[in-house]
Amino acid sequence: MSLRGLLCSQGEWMFKQRSWLPLLLVPFAALAFTQYSYLGGSRVLDGLWSLGCVLVCLAGLAIRAATTGTTPRRTSGRNTKGQVADELNTTGMYSIVRNPLYLGNFLMGLGPALFFHSWWLPTLYTVVFWAYYGCIVLAEEKFLREKFGAAYIEYTKKTPAFLPRLRGWRPPALPFSFRTVLKREYQTAFGAAMIFCCLDVAGDSVQARALVIDVPCIAALCASVMAYGVLRFLRKNTRVLHVAGR
Repeated sequence: MSLRGLLCSQGEWMFKQRSWLPLLLVPFAALAFTQYSYLGGSRVLDGLWSLGCVLVCLAGLAIRAATTGTTPRRTSGRNTKGQVADELNTTGMYSIVRNPLYLGNFLMGLGPALFFHSWWLPTLYTVVFWAYYGCIVLAEEKFLREKFGAAYIEYTKKTPAFLPRLRGWRPPALPFSFRTVLKREYQTAFGAAMIFCCLDVAGDSVQARALVIDVPCIAALCASVMAYGVLRFLRKNTRVLHVAGR
């Protein structure tokens, strides 16, 4: 088997396991906490840094929302059993970058990695991310080349894989659907809220050498839990969030 074939094979496996494999980075985050201290020795300055990390994560979530809110079903879904593509997406976010969801994922993970204001964890995260998703992209592009042929090859010539080229923007074929975003991204948003709440509590506790409960942070997490429960109920038991063709 060629190296490219081996990487594609690994990518297929990683694609199916992508919901839990990123958890392998958790021990490195725990290690970073052993070196954690407030930025500049100031809790205020550290809070501003944390806010910046949240904004980086929200930028990734916004990219995901802009993507999933304008694409048809069975093209940018959460399928874990194998590749699915009923049609080739080339408009909206897909007109400026071939992998907008993965770009969004990168920013959503970079935010928490930057929280520790150390150089090595964001660097490690970036290297692991591109190696990990690089294999997945190889597998996906092999599937898309086989299914869409020349149309996909022509698309790859005009559209970069990860770094957006804004001048290539084409309006999405479908109008933006907020209900679709709620249906498909509520778990992602809840995960981000939970991660930053845990980081905030852990960071303050490390500095105080005792458990510190930040009331606004916990209140925000409780609100996120309630929103998660409501949206999950609506998705599983009603058609409130259903949009035809999404």
